[in-house]
Amino acid sequence: MTSEKRTSLSDAAPVDSPSPSRHAGPPVVRVGVEEEYLVVDPISRQLSTRADKVVAEAATELGPRVTTELTRYQVEVRTRPHTSLGALGEELRHTRHAVARAAGRLGLRIVSTGTPVLGQHTPLPLTAGERYAQSLATFRALDHEQTVCACHIHVEIPDLATALAVSNHLRPWLPALIALSANSPYWDGQDTGYDSWRTLTWGRWPVAGPPPYFESPRQYEDLVSTLLTSQTLLDRAGVYWDIRPSHHVPTLEVRVADAAPTPDDTLLLAAAVKGLAIAALTAVRDGRTAPRPQVELLRAAYWRAARDGIRGQSMDLTTGRLQPATRHLDHLWNTALPGLPPDDLATVQLARQRLADQGNGADRQRAAYRRRHSYQDVVDHLVQQTTA
Repeated sequence: MTSEKRTSLSDAAPVDSPSPSRHAGPPVVRVGVEEEYLVVDPISRQLSTRADKVVAEAATELGPRVTTELTRYQVEVRTRPHTSLGALGEELRHTRHAVARAAGRLGLRIVSTGTPVLGQHTPLPLTAGERYAQSLATFRALDHEQTVCACHIHVEIPDLATALAVSNHLRPWLPALIALSANSPYWDGQDTGYDSWRTLTWGRWPVAGPPPYFESPRQYEDLVSTLLTSQTLLDRAGVYWDIRPSHHVPTLEVRVADAAPTPDDTLLLAAAVKGLAIAALTAVRDGRTAPRPQVELLRAAYWRAARDGIRGQSMDLTTGRLQPATRHLDHLWNTALPGLPPDDLATVQLARQRLADQGNGADRQRAAYRRRHSYQDVVDHLVQQTTA
């Protein structure tokens, strides 16, 4: 995304206050994406610790859009912001192919998955640097099981008050986004029984999972300040809630998703987030208050979505009753699609159909395993999917 600093409104402004607008139609927003990949050896299919070499090789083409992550198994890439999902998709495909080519020149491969299929070393080989060393000293064994990869969608929103208001409206949709994007059924050579094991693993961090409902920017700033003072956070970059205002660019970042198997899966997730954000911005503009589900039910819905994905049950956050996950997704699309322009709708149509036919990434990983009961086949499947 851009390096522009976020502007701010009055600290005391309530986040559900409508902003004056002369536009009656849906807001126009730009979105960008951050993706994380794992580096694997194509012979053993095990993780490789040469991610830094892959990053250096890929940087000759991608520049600062490719970087290292916490462990030496991981590569992170980021796109520019785009109004058009079609243009975003082109950049996603270009970026993935550039990193895959760089890895190939080093005799390696990349996979886009929420967790490694095969084993990892413990303790993890962490990337060098003061911040990562400080993280290990503070969070200890939590860092040892963080070979997890996510997909983050950034929605450009220039002021904190509006970003928090949109966050409040997006909170109830987080379980549906988990189910849609689930792509981490395996951990250390075992089927966890979950579609998104990364969701369970990541949720153990002290400032992770669903964000609080924020009444005002002042409440947000006071809470973050307390977390910093109490040394629960190393810095503002350590606010790991699944929706958060970015600390360095003018965006709201939706961080709930596993790394997506294909560029089209990432694009489908971006379409869902973009459409929901447009609906939320419209609601904020019109002065509508965001739903406020019980925190306990929201966490329970997280667990259910991470376990069942799109093939099982989801929790109705209003009643607490179970319903088919497909019904919940239908509700999501009924909310998200009306605000998307026609070109965006055409871009995501095929990806939605494939999701319905083949399932989410976890379903496809398990299908690859069932052919020969081979975890190596799952890794090969992910290599192919990553640049499909």
